[in-house]
Amino acid sequence: MKRSFLILLFSFLFLTGCRETPESISGTDFYKTELFRDVQLQAIYKDSKTFVDLVPDRSYGELIKLYKDEKDEPNFDLKIFVDAHFSDPFVSGQEIVTDTTKTMYQHISSMWGKLTRGPDKSIDYYSRIALPNQYVVPGGRFREIYYWDSYFTIEGLMVDGQEVLAKSMVDNFTFLIDSLGFIPNGTRNYYLTRSQPPFYALMVDAVTRDTKGFFSEYYPFILKEYNFWMEGREEIQDTFSAEKYVVQLEEGMYLNRYWDSGITPRPEAYKEDFHLASDLNSTSEKENLYTQLRSGAASGWDFSSRWYTREGDFGSTETANLLAIDLNCLMYFMEMSIAKGYAGDDDGENESLFLSKANDRKAAIQELFWNAEENYFYDYTFTEKSFSRTATLAGAFPLFFELATPEQARGVRDKLMSEFLRDGGLVTTLENSGQQWDAPNGWAPLQYISVQGLLNYGYVDEAKMIMERWLALNERVYNDTGKMMEKYNVEDISLPSGGGEYETQDGFGWTNGVALSFKALLEEMEPGK
Repeated sequence: MKRSFLILLFSFLFLTGCRETPESISGTDFYKTELFRDVQLQAIYKDSKTFVDLVPDRSYGELIKLYKDEKDEPNFDLKIFVDAHFSDPFVSGQEIVTDTTKTMYQHISSMWGKLTRGPDKSIDYYSRIALPNQYVVPGGRFREIYYWDSYFTIEGLMVDGQEVLAKSMVDNFTFLIDSLGFIPNGTRNYYLTRSQPPFYALMVDAVTRDTKGFFSEYYPFILKEYNFWMEGREEIQDTFSAEKYVVQLEEGMYLNRYWDSGITPRPEAYKEDFHLASDLNSTSEKENLYTQLRSGAASGWDFSSRWYTREGDFGSTETANLLAIDLNCLMYFMEMSIAKGYAGDDDGENESLFLSKANDRKAAIQELFWNAEENYFYDYTFTEKSFSRTATLAGAFPLFFELATPEQARGVRDKLMSEFLRDGGLVTTLENSGQQWDAPNGWAPLQYISVQGLLNYGYVDEAKMIMERWLALNERVYNDTGKMMEKYNVEDISLPSGGGEYETQDGFGWTNGVALSFKALLEEMEPGK
């Protein structure tokens, strides 16, 4: 354990360019300092993420000393201090330009260059983790690569003939697994305590499905990521208890949860987390809430009533107490991919081992997560041994990975079309909580998962209806604004999306990728094709 920590620390220091000097501290330690706390709680910037993405003009140690020396002086102004010593490295010319003379699909193709970054140069004291190859960022406030976003971007790149850029992105994620031992939420040092939905194996599948022998380059890294997600298994003592990302159901049977090792407010959302926890009395209660919020961010669904234990109560978020249906479907695909890799190496023993793991997980998904009363897949609260309180589009993941029985798939189809389908596509959940991963919002990745899942079980007309409604909404907003959005209001298609900790962003990587994928699918469905 000590050796692993030292390796991780060395990798972090190397990647972020932090130099150890007598007057410096690490970037992650900076997030625990008085200077950082004061800037975030005084809301120097409207968006908490702005400050953590700035570059200081000297070491953190020097800045902290300077702040201590100056902050009690008459007429000291914190905003002036920050402006004097922190700068924005964003390169002018990368802004998104509105041009509605182009069709939406022409616009998307022209956007790849605007959203492409890298290879990165290391910048001293910068929060960004430098990557060795080109990559596509989501857009807006997200100027770094994000984990699960990138799979849907890659699928769009493959449709658009950008195979080299797609492979370059996969190679960057391979680099992260190789150097850090896992793929962080995003390439910032403040994300080093968590990952995101593990789509790496699907990315590899996307860029290798039309090649032979190419897969063998990547499967050792799929295995390494799998081992990261299974960390803590040996430390679990009791059934229905958890350690890190792993939950033991019964002896020898393990499933996974979203989890983050941090117990402080998220640096990129410091004031929001701090204020939410301010009414709690004890340190342990606050630390637990911070862990639950961080774990929600690790899910990619930050935030949603999906994680609430009480309706309408954001403070009741308990992400880490749930076995997440989407995560366990992704883990199944990872196990199947590792078995495929061992088969290519003629290692029958390990191939059989991972096929057995995958089959056990498949059985658990069909049994544990299936709510027979609701005829739908739900998350499972292992601490209470019960289903989670609400249905969400995560229930479509078993269809995407072909894990549902025909009867279960029919139930999911019925619920999607009768309860989730709106004028603009599928709504994320059936609750309007004010959080962005709830009604009335729809998100491109969940449209994609649901559509592909329905197609896997022969529900072509239903999949086509969802795609047509979603693209019509995308096109309407594009024609009105010249932009592709992070998310959309699918309930009232005349209104913009909303909710969450920050304003709706435009760009936008995974929306672009899904739009191109849906257009290609619909063209394939045309008569005579």
